Amino acid sequence: MADGIRWGILSTAKIARAHVIPAIRESSNGTVAAIASRKAERAREVAADFDIPRVCASYAELLADPEVDAVYLPLPVSLHCEWALRCAAAGKPLLCEKPLAANSSEARRMIDAFANAGLPLAEGFMYRFHPLTEKVRSLLAEGVVGRPNLLQATFHVRVEDPANIRLRRETAGSGLRDVGAYCVGVMRHLLGEEPVEVTARARFNAEGVDTSLVGTLAFPSGALGCISCGLETAFACHYEISGPEGRLHIPQGTVPGTGEAVIELHRNHRCEEIRLPGTNHYRLMVEDFAAALLEGRPPRFPAEEAIGNLEVIDRLLAAAADEAGPGRLAGEV
Repeated sequence: MADGIRWGILSTAKIARAHVIPAIRESSNGTVAAIASRKAERAREVAADFDIPRVCASYAELLADPEVDAVYLPLPVSLHCEWALRCAAAGKPLLCEKPLAANSSEARRMIDAFANAGLPLAEGFMYRFHPLTEKVRSLLAEGVVGRPNLLQATFHVRVEDPANIRLRRETAGSGLRDVGAYCVGVMRHLLGEEPVEVTARARFNAEGVDTSLVGTLAFPSGALGCISCGLETAFACHYEISGPEGRLHIPQGTVPGTGEAVIELHRNHRCEEIRLPGTNHYRLMVEDFAAALLEGRPPRFPAEEAIGNLEVIDRLLAAAADEAGPGRLAGEV
């Protein structure tokens, strides 16, 4: 651990293969030491693809491995709390894929367990590490749009397979939890406020999982937020912050990718483009978590922040269920 963090990957999930494992391999302070899956053959395939030296036949075996310094957990949301608690009991620091838990009460249990064990816990919202996000915060602090009074955030993806975990109640599927969490999170992050009132309407599938949702958030400063998210329309991802002096429009602001990032500043009937060089924000995220362990400091964004996000999500889902009427449980687990 003196030279770098040895990561264990708890599952062969797509996000691990597509983003997090490559990010750890690119990082300056970490390596992937082991991977576990319920299906040993699948774990061996992924290990071969990424030159991962050890394959564990079970999640429990990985947690017992003394050569794993930290764990990345990309399991279905319904399993986050159970396996996070097992990580804490095994003495393993944890970077947990977003959302941290299925609801705010589970998040509190996880945070308490890691606090009692004296271990770091962080939620994998990678966009917060991208220089784009800090640039937007800086522009707002400079007053380029005046005092923000309207925020709009959109995130939609199309999930066609009805068996996909994001559409199933038993795995805590939810469009709001999956992609809408970014919409809620970026508003709270940029404003530094918690909403005092929320409203929502949603469309649900046969299992009671929200597949499209629109919601409003009222903040103490007077700013209003409007979110649109779901799992049944073509891809769309952007957010805007408006004030009396202008408007910031950020295409793909919560999933900026690794290419050049763009901020559009609209004011005085003109548009100025602010361009930032590309970077791998997943790499920045795993490097920060590893650095926190090596330096004995908290992660840049400790998990406690996740409670506020999940409380808002809980309230939005409850509001959507109330609007939908009897029989719609809005993905409660």
